[in-house]
Amino acid sequence: MEGETQKMNLFQSLTNAMDIILDSDPTAGKDRVFNTPLSEQGIVGFGIGMAAAGATAIAEIQFADYIYPAFDQLVNEASTFRYRSGDLFNCGSLTVRAPCGAVGHGALYHSQSVVIPRGPIQAKGLFLSSVRDRNPTVFLEPKILYRQAVEEVPVSDYEIPLSEAEILEQGSDVTLVGWGTQVHVLREVCKMAKEELGVSCELIDLQTIIPWDEETIIKSVLKTGRLLIAHEAPLTAGFAAEISSTIQENCFLSLEAPIQRVCGWDTPFPHIFEPFYLPDKWRCFEALKKIISY
Repeated sequence: MEGETQKMNLFQSLTNAMDIILDSDPTAGKDRVFNTPLSEQGIVGFGIGMAAAGATAIAEIQFADYIYPAFDQLVNEASTFRYRSGDLFNCGSLTVRAPCGAVGHGALYHSQSVVIPRGPIQAKGLFLSSVRDRNPTVFLEPKILYRQAVEEVPVSDYEIPLSEAEILEQGSDVTLVGWGTQVHVLREVCKMAKEELGVSCELIDLQTIIPWDEETIIKSVLKTGRLLIAHEAPLTAGFAAEISSTIQENCFLSLEAPIQRVCGWDTPFPHIFEPFYLPDKWRCFEALKKIISY
């Protein structure tokens, strides 16, 4: 990622990434950019058809919360097309974009949380990788970061590998894992832990949810012996449960304390009580103190 940079927020970096795709890939030409009826099922179904016909298809769901009507297409069609046809056909050039996560005033229909960037640099690189990957990809964009996250983004074409977590801070006492907006919350927790408790935290941005980077998390927990996972989605059946199970199976004899999950509550996402629903730095810090003092 060397060369000229330009200050961009997250949505500008995504627009820049799509400009690169439109300029470099004739099957994703500008004449094929158009609005569709507000039918999530139709949007994804149309994207599958375009991809199967050989085009690079980028389908946008206006909010991730409304993606559920398209689940039949995503789960039963897009993800199985290559398998069901014995690799005769595929829709691997399909990427589904969807704004996700809490924004402070959205409540349950605009706040749900499979690639999730934490900022503009990651958004551009991961999006280009998603579009060019030969498997259908769901790319979730934390909407609260659209304008809040601003970085010097390389204007050139670059990619960030999918399914590779990034270690943002090295540490020895406890592993903190998050993605998207939650990474910024955990950065603050790392600082609080060092200043108030003298605790060294290893912070990891998972970046890609499925398939996720098991090796990096396992290696970190084998070193620290403690793990805290934070995400906005509800506790029950949230992805932190999958990470916890995998770590318990692989790191059982190295764990010094029970794994802690700091998540949203098992209720519909509230409107006026959003601050109490989200896993903020104070909830995460309390969970960290519990781990350390176990």
